[in-house]
Amino acid sequence: MPSSDPEDGTPVPSTDRRSRVGEPVVRADPEITGERASDAIDFDPDDPESVARAAEVLAAFADGDGPGDYLDMLRGAAACAALVRGVGSYREAAERAGGVSVSFIRTWARVHDLPQSVRRHVARGEIAPSAAKHLARVDGAARLDLAWAVLDHDLTVREVRSLASRVNDGASAREALREEGIELGRIELSLPASEYRKLRREASMGNTTPTELLAQLLAERYD
Repeated sequence: MPSSDPEDGTPVPSTDRRSRVGEPVVRADPEITGERASDAIDFDPDDPESVARAAEVLAAFADGDGPGDYLDMLRGAAACAALVRGVGSYREAAERAGGVSVSFIRTWARVHDLPQSVRRHVARGEIAPSAAKHLARVDGAARLDLAWAVLDHDLTVREVRSLASRVNDGASAREALREEGIELGRIELSLPASEYRKLRREASMGNTTPTELLAQLLAERYD
């Protein structure tokens, strides 16, 4: 079920993972990962051999083995989520991975649960995995609001951590951002000259502004 904006009640697209746990939807997309797409591991929590492999990858991830880039982080997060689903609990997953802490597994499994639209920016290196961990701490519309604020306002990991804590203390993401002087929804937009002229003309003829016209067109498109 879609969530809603806590301030105005408007519907918000799903902010949880839709694809199967462990499926490399983002990691296997060559438009994002290039040649490494063919190396993406599919962790199937219903396959004992795949679950065993997830435990091995998780243990290596926790030990810091490998280059540790964005894609390795997403693979490690997938291993965490798949292992938990495959064995049935965080505690059992920790034991299967050689004593990795429950908190580590829980943290990264939550990252794997972020919506694909956010995980794609992690894979591109536009949202740091350490920031994604804090985005995953919040639920509903706040996940998207904070994620897009990271992109539009170049928020630091420390700022994301603070904002996520305020949201978990009861504030809406919009409120938390306003306290930092950040206006949610403000974005710089560049258009080809021909489309810009059309936008300006239609807004003028409709006695509205380009912002209001674009909002209306987007609402009609996604209604």
